[in-house]
Amino acid sequence: MSSFSSTPPSSPSSLTGTDLTTERLVLRPWSADEIRAVLGDDHLACWAGDFPAEGDRVIAGFISEQSDATAAYGHRLIVEREGGSVVGSISLLWPPREGALEIGYGIVASRRGRGYASEATRALVELALSLPDVHTVYADVELSNPASVRVLERAGLRRWSEDATTARFRATGPDPSRR
Repeated sequence: MSSFSSTPPSSPSSLTGTDLTTERLVLRPWSADEIRAVLGDDHLACWAGDFPAEGDRVIAGFISEQSDATAAYGHRLIVEREGGSVVGSISLLWPPREGALEIGYGIVASRRGRGYASEATRALVELALSLPDVHTVYADVELSNPASVRVLERAGLRRWSEDATTARFRATGPDPSRR
């Protein structure tokens, strides 16, 4: 895993201010204008033609109701580095509960199948596990959504349990009390 404080150029991801940069993506906090645009059914020029998806609308509504939901470790837009189009969103559901954070993500249909969701998830999991109060990042996925199962596997999360309908994935880091 890479470091998020002065990351060398060869590293797969780096944190600059509140933006997290990967090989092909920038994960950045939502702006107030973007939240208003999504909630107002407006379309900004920097968005992919099919952004926002329904999940993005839900997140924008959630952020608009929270005073601190746009913090550096919360909700982010997924932006293609080449061209600058917003193609989805990803969230760490802050604050951690007993050292664990849930992660969620979505990529618009026009950009699926390119590995963006796995790349973004891998980077945000790495960031989360570097934080002092976080030792686990997890996601639950319906087994009827095999694409999302593959995203989590490719992002390095491990399946740790499942039932008839849901698989549970997690990534763990060092116990924060031992850092």
